[in-house]
This record gives sequence, C-alpha cells and structure tokens, in this order.
Amino acid sequence: MTNMTALALPGPAGSRGPKRLSRRAKAAIIVQFLLNEGADVPLASLPDEHQAELTILLGNMRYIDRETLNAVVLEFSDELERVGLSFPGDMAGALTALDGKINPRTALRLRKEAGVRQTGDPWERINKLDVERLEKLVLSESTEVAAVMMSKIDVAKAAQVLAKLPGDKARRISYAVSMTTGVTPDAVDRIGLSLAAQIDAEPPKAFAAKPNERLGAILNYSNSAVRDELLESLEQEDAEFADAVRKSIFTFANIPERLNAIDVPKLTRDLEADVLATAIAAAQSEVERTTADFLLTNMSKRMAEGIREEAEAKGTVKPKIGEKAMGAVVAAIRNLVDVGEIELLNPDEEE
Repeated sequence: MTNMTALALPGPAGSRGPKRLSRRAKAAIIVQFLLNEGADVPLASLPDEHQAELTILLGNMRYIDRETLNAVVLEFSDELERVGLSFPGDMAGALTALDGKINPRTALRLRKEAGVRQTGDPWERINKLDVERLEKLVLSESTEVAAVMMSKIDVAKAAQVLAKLPGDKARRISYAVSMTTGVTPDAVDRIGLSLAAQIDAEPPKAFAAKPNERLGAILNYSNSAVRDELLESLEQEDAEFADAVRKSIFTFANIPERLNAIDVPKLTRDLEADVLATAIAAAQSEVERTTADFLLTNMSKRMAEGIREEAEAKGTVKPKIGEKAMGAVVAAIRNLVDVGEIELLNPDEEE
C-alpha cells in the first residue's frame, strides 16, 4: 500500500479509468475492495485529514458496477507496476528506515534539528525501560502523571516500581490510579509523548549495560579465586557497588537461587551428560554441593542415577577441568535465557 497516499491526493484521472470518478473516489473504491477481501489496510499511516475524507467518501458512496470496479482496480494495478522505487517521503520516515543503520548520535541530532519525535507507540518504549529508570521518571512527575504511567505499563513492572517508591508517594499514586477513569485517550497519548521526549532528550550511552552488569559479566568467566579476590578488594573501595556486582554475577554456586527448578530438564536436554557429570564430580565446597544436589533432584530419576554413577566413576577431578565444566553448565543456562526459553529468578523478589 505504498501508493495509497498518492491515490488519496487530488490529481489527473488515469487514462484507462472511468472518467466520471475523481481520484479520491477511486481511492475509496480500492480501499473498500481490499477491505472486502480481508486485507489489512494501513490507513492509520495516512494524515488525519485524508483518513477523515476517505471515511466520508466511503459513507457517501453506494455501489458501482462490475465494469467500473474492474477498470479502477486495473488502473491501480498499473500505477503500482509503474512504481520502480518508493522513499519514506519525510524525515520521520527516513529516520525510521535507517534506525540501527546510522550512528545513534547522528540520528538523535537529526531528530532534534528536524523536530521529529521517535515513531511508534510511546508507551511501548516507556514499558521497555528498566524498573530503576521508571522509578526516576515517576519521582520526577506529578502524582497524576505517575498514576497514568502505572496504569499503562505492565502490571508486574508497575508493582516493582511502587515497591521501590517512598511509602507516602506510593500511597498517593495508588489512590490517584482510582481517579484515572475520566482521563481521555488524547491526554494519555500526550503524556506518553511527553515522557518519550524526555527519554529522547537524554544523551546516548556508550554502554547499554550498567557498570555492575558489565563487570559481573566479566567476572562470570574469571577464575573463582581471582573473582573472590577482586570482589573483596572492591568491597573495601565501594561496598555498595561491590554488592551490585555480586548480584550481577551468575556462577555455578548461584544456580539454586536463580534457576527455576522446573527448567532443569531443559538444561539437561541441551547439555552433554559427560559435562554435567564432570561438574557434579568437581563440586567440593558446600555451595557447590548444594548446586549439584539441586540439579540432581530436579531432573528425571533415571537420568540423576546415571549422572551420579558417571560422576563417581570420574573420581577426583582436577580444579581446572572442574571449573571448565561448571562454566559450561552456566553458559548453557545463559544460552537458554538468551533464546527466551527460560527466565532467571530474581533473588531480591523472593526476599
């Protein structure tokens, strides 16, 4: 439907189309024809005035004969065939088409210079923000605006945001939610656009992940002795940051508190039995044995017996080999998370 905008605009009638029909009327015929055929016609992408005019036309027209319909459809088909290449048509469309392909800083500058806002539903973008960022937005806005935000974002995420707010602020927002019945869709849209504009105004970040998440990801693949030494040292310098890093780290010892028990069979499906048996055999410390027991308890009884026998047969496993196997178990879990098959539990939510 790239040519729909052109058909909705005034212009000379095609040489092969019925002379008595205006270009607007022909556009209305095409739209009605496509709707009758069950096509999804993206009319919302047209300017408001064209949508209104098209609706009035459809309401005023009654019927046309088969010959006229065939002629209009043929003319429309000919016009589409003559189109060799279509362009976005405006700066907003061009920036959308190039999203992810040009430098984010350049895109942000062009949007500001052209006065173009980010396309799409602003509430979808707002809902994708993390809880910490949403908390900052809520604290910077009035109670009424915050109540609209709480009503528009996912329920689970809204609950997390409210839990982080000061008690008095959370109570006022909760009460204000009950007063949002009379809020109009236009008001909700304006609020969403205003909040999205604040997000757009923020300078682009060089790193998508937070500092504690980046360091935690690095330490995930570090030797356990090196990791513990670095964390102890970091704790002396900045205890709060060290605690955030610890929460970002996901190692073999963290599996019982982060992996849902019902997801263990998915892990055993993707992980070689020999690797898992090696990791089980290498588990010597109390926390490692807890992880081993957790995995064995939540897999099938037959598989657990086989893994135990294989682990016992391996005897004493060298630390380097054991760490490699444990790392493979963790990597397999992370891979399941990345492909969306499982979600890790948040230990803070369980407390």
